[in-house]
Amino acid sequence: MAHWLMKSEPEVYGIQHLRQEQTTLWDGIRNYQARNFMRSMAVGDLAFFYHSNATPPGIVGLMEVVETGLTDPSQFDPTSSYHDPKSSPANPRWDCVRLRYLREFPRLLSLETLRNTFSVEELAVVRKGNRLSILPVPEPTAARLFCLLEG
Repeated sequence: MAHWLMKSEPEVYGIQHLRQEQTTLWDGIRNYQARNFMRSMAVGDLAFFYHSNATPPGIVGLMEVVETGLTDPSQFDPTSSYHDPKSSPANPRWDCVRLRYLREFPRLLSLETLRNTFSVEELAVVRKGNRLSILPVPEPTAARLFCLLEG
């Protein structure tokens, strides 16, 4: 089982939305590196839900990957802000995964705390200017995150 950190703006799609829906397609990814990380996900992987562009930003919950290798339907929808006119159903460019809500943590683990606790090598989200919305989390780092979040 691998661990991931997946960012979303809470006003666009926050942990409260996932809690209400219970499962969601993680669509709209339009960065090739983030897409490739998503392509390497497996059913059963866990993902830390990170609220970005929030005050303060940080980890708020936990999700589980329940389905992989899905074609992102938003790329074909001309009314979607994620529409990609260069993509077609015969040759899709963008994928997504289905995630299931597991839980919300009792308190947010802020980016400031993450920066004071982890190096860039341990947790890429602490790198200044990091814009990737999906990041791998090494197993030792995931274990430490769980300790901080549950402690």
